[in-house]
Amino acid sequence: MRREAPTARSVPGQQRAGFRGALRSELTKIRTVRSTYWNLAAMIAITVIIGVLACALTGPGAVGPGYDPTYLSLEGFVFGQLIIAVLGVLTFTSEYSTGMIHMSLTVQPRRKTVFAAKAVAVAILALAAGLAASFASFLLGQTILARRDLGTSLSQPHVLRAVIGAGLFLAVSGLLALGLGAVFRSTAAASTMAIVVLFVSLPLETFLPSTAQTVVDRWIPLNAGSQIWSTVSVPSAHQFSPWAGFAVFTAYAVAFLGIGLVRFLWRDA
Repeated sequence: MRREAPTARSVPGQQRAGFRGALRSELTKIRTVRSTYWNLAAMIAITVIIGVLACALTGPGAVGPGYDPTYLSLEGFVFGQLIIAVLGVLTFTSEYSTGMIHMSLTVQPRRKTVFAAKAVAVAILALAAGLAASFASFLLGQTILARRDLGTSLSQPHVLRAVIGAGLFLAVSGLLALGLGAVFRSTAAASTMAIVVLFVSLPLETFLPSTAQTVVDRWIPLNAGSQIWSTVSVPSAHQFSPWAGFAVFTAYAVAFLGIGLVRFLWRDA
């Protein structure tokens, strides 16, 4: 049985804190932790560097039916998602490791409000950092590719959607990790599971029979989610369309958030 934290109504004349106050509190917690800035800076740096290297190592021989210069410049997001996942996990688990969760629930005893505020705070920071990384990766990468007449521009069909979609991809990655943090409440366990779901699940499909790989491949979180930052469809790859793939990826995040919320509501702090 879950023990309820002391409520603000126990103090005469005191009003219960609302969602806006809870969100400000969560944003303040995240901003005042030095590791947050290092985390976001590392994510942007690694994402941009990998994208630039991918473009720099691409020559005319790479051009073919499936050549996608936009996706190429955004390849760093494959690794950027892992770094942003750490932020999502820590947003939840750090309060349990320090015992601050008891104070948070004393100030705001409505657990759904606390959970929603954490989710919105992670989404805001991850989206802002993701958009900064995606536009920087795209512009730098296309500058390199343009020297060999291999690049594209934001005015081309689907390109702007892909660049913005990469930022959305990171925001959902952070929310998925937040859900895992709520499920496990352990930084090590939640981070490990986030890596498995977001990254390790990709090579695991190679152990399946070839017929099963074709069916399973499109449902792997990274494959589904990364379609949002692609502009070229390859029918033989049997992948979802960009928005359908992103919807599948978002569904994974919603599922983990839902499980995490249930555990948060019904387990002791």
